[in-house]
Amino acid sequence: MKRYTLIAGVNGTGKSSLRGVLEGQGEPLGQIIDPDAIAKAHGYDVIRAGRAAVAEIQRCLEGNISFTQETTLSGRQVERTLRQARSQGYDVALFYVGLDSLGESLTRIHNRVQKGGHDIPPEDVARRFAGRFQALGRVLPYCDTVTFYDNENGFIRIARLQNGQLMLAAGELPRWFEQLRQELGL
Repeated sequence: MKRYTLIAGVNGTGKSSLRGVLEGQGEPLGQIIDPDAIAKAHGYDVIRAGRAAVAEIQRCLEGNISFTQETTLSGRQVERTLRQARSQGYDVALFYVGLDSLGESLTRIHNRVQKGGHDIPPEDVARRFAGRFQALGRVLPYCDTVTFYDNENGFIRIARLQNGQLMLAAGELPRWFEQLRQELGL
């Protein structure tokens, strides 16, 4: 079955690292579409890399190819892609990774930059952090499964949403997830 996989979270939460974990677990990710990798490989700026990623997504959809996209869920392009994928019979899996604080996201981005990685303007990160639950709420109706990970101290799977049923892992839930549940009524 063809599958559209999203690895989502605010900048600095560890989306690319989670992708590596999922690959190591044998998760079927199909073609990986990563604007940051596209920018690095071709020397593109952020805008051009984003456009190239959108074009690659469109090629996958036209060819009924399984693919994975990393996303902050900001903007409306992901929703359009989800609607198209669903209309074409794709199974949609979302892996969402969260952190408790904006400060932690900014610190991780700073550390990434110090190691030669890409930077994100702090005001963009702050805007995405403030709207993260609303952005997630907009895409949940299109997802067949959603798996939630906390990344305060390594990736901990904390919950799974499937068929409208939320299944919680044992143990204490992180503050951000409790806030998400309250805001979205999960």
